[in-house]
Amino acid sequence: MHKKFSALIAFLILSSSASFAHDIIIAGGGMSGVSAAIQATRLGASVLIIEPTNMLGGQATAAGVSTMDDMTRLKESGIYREFMNRVRSHYSAMRKSIATSYWKTDGKAFEPKVGSDILKDMAKSADVIYHSEIISVKSSSAGKIITAKTPQGSKNFTCKILIDATEYGDVIPLAGLKYRSGNSVSPDMNPDSMIQDITWTAIIRKYPKGVPEHLRPKSPLPEYERARKNYLAYVSRNSFGAGNRSPFKLPAEFSAHNGYRAVPDSYSPGSYTGARKDWKRITKTGVNWGNDYPGQYGWDEKYGIPIAYLEDKSFREHINREALIKTLHFIYYIQNELGESWSVDENEYDDLPKEAEGLPDEWKNIARHFPPVPYVRESRRIVGDYTYNSHAIYTNSESYRNGKKNQEISDTIAIGGYILDLHTGDDDDDFEHELGERQAAMRTHEPAGAFQVPMRIFIPASDDNFLAAEKNLSMSRLATSALRLQPVCMMTGQAVGTLAALAVSYDVKPRDIHAVHVQKVLADSGVMLSLAEYSDVPDDNEYYGAVQIATLYKLVEPEKFPVYPKQRISTPSKTRRVPGKFGVNKAVTEKEFAEMISRAEAAMTKSIKAKYHDGMTRGGAVRIIVDAMNDSFSHAETAEHGVKKLITGINSQDSQQP
Repeated sequence: MHKKFSALIAFLILSSSASFAHDIIIAGGGMSGVSAAIQATRLGASVLIIEPTNMLGGQATAAGVSTMDDMTRLKESGIYREFMNRVRSHYSAMRKSIATSYWKTDGKAFEPKVGSDILKDMAKSADVIYHSEIISVKSSSAGKIITAKTPQGSKNFTCKILIDATEYGDVIPLAGLKYRSGNSVSPDMNPDSMIQDITWTAIIRKYPKGVPEHLRPKSPLPEYERARKNYLAYVSRNSFGAGNRSPFKLPAEFSAHNGYRAVPDSYSPGSYTGARKDWKRITKTGVNWGNDYPGQYGWDEKYGIPIAYLEDKSFREHINREALIKTLHFIYYIQNELGESWSVDENEYDDLPKEAEGLPDEWKNIARHFPPVPYVRESRRIVGDYTYNSHAIYTNSESYRNGKKNQEISDTIAIGGYILDLHTGDDDDDFEHELGERQAAMRTHEPAGAFQVPMRIFIPASDDNFLAAEKNLSMSRLATSALRLQPVCMMTGQAVGTLAALAVSYDVKPRDIHAVHVQKVLADSGVMLSLAEYSDVPDDNEYYGAVQIATLYKLVEPEKFPVYPKQRISTPSKTRRVPGKFGVNKAVTEKEFAEMISRAEAAMTKSIKAKYHDGMTRGGAVRIIVDAMNDSFSHAETAEHGVKKLITGINSQDSQQP
């Protein structure tokens, strides 16, 4: 009786339109969650972020991985570009480079606290509750009631749409959704399923006058000897040295280690880059090399972590503590085995992780300045109507390569670019064979370059008021390994924030929003969606957004397709990319325009009619049709009436051009 009464109260609350304290609640303020919040608030939605730490930025800030893993080799766009421009401005004012990482001079890095502060300012229109997590979700056709554990106790919140942007996908099972965990699908969980290693990173810095006593532990922690042997294989006094052609020949010297995840140092004079000549000058870096957990330790004769890490929070806490201790061992190793005057940076973090409770006091002094959470590479993933896999990524990334033409994904709402990168959990029986995934696919399906992310994978098959973000999308494990990085998480976050805000604005379910409506908003916000580059349509061209969307839907064939070199994303070709030519100012023929409309009709599954007018350009034509596709949903007037109005406006603009 009590459960029935609670359900009735939830239904009554959700049935009242005045009861929604927020339009959208986002669980997790990581790179995806905070980007979703920024975008949704800019579109007029009220947003609440529920974040378990005291930082925004997740893996890039709270987990300490503030060196951007970006291999797209495309121009930054959208909120990701806005964020990086603010990072550049911050360090430019101090005459410091952000190109400090990955042993090269074109990387992008920042200090975690700087990144979090910038994101907090960008997301200031959203409400945020820190040190909190969702512990219960109730649903109805109208929305969600969630219960969150906060520093002030349990509190209830209501929303129309709930987004799971947590690092573990922890809200998915609370919402009663079917999901993947490792190679298993709920509720039939295989306890032998393995997922990727985690890493408890650290931000360390050089102390030229010697490490302060409170940052130099006197005694090692238990099991240090095993960690010492592990680290000897990565970084050693008896190393191959920085003079070798590649720092990947292990063990490397300590300066090469520092050149991998180096970040700018706001508290030391001067500047440096990731160039080999600068390695000795680096004063601040991240520890994210050789300290994966379990890493080479293995787990019960396998590599990776059992899915119990995601399913059982007590087991998760145990694993997290072991990962934290493994990195604490590295602090002792560099001070006592390498003789280096380095320790944790006190300027980044000052909040003892709960996993460090019970450690000796001298080690708590170190752990207090560790990131508050580990770097988690794999989470639960929703089961959607469509599951993205590595073969689809590879096929899409081959667009315009080696004679291939447009293989773009029509419902694209983000672009990413990274290798298929599983940190163990990569035995053949760890993959989802029913999705066509095998160990060999890590090699055969490595993307040829940037790839697109379809809108379909954000929407669960069984819930109309729930969306996934971060690593929690409908995709295979191998696809996750390419979509889990910070830049693409920002782009997918901006996309899901757009989808949620549009659904709220028009009072429909997210699955009822056609991708073109999301694409139109994103393109108008400066987001790159198409893989095609055209010499006559730079990103400041008035038709740029419309041409991108027209390319996605293949509304018209360009005058000349782009030609990109055949390559693997990890080993880019030295052959230059040749942009195509759209023919944006070429006169459109009546037949061509009719074909565009026919293709748009097929894409929208709604009638879109337009009156042909002499003198119209191809750019004007695709803009009319893209706007008409959008108008078919967003206006009460008929699509035909909307198109006629747009034609008048475009013709007027075209007639004024020389």
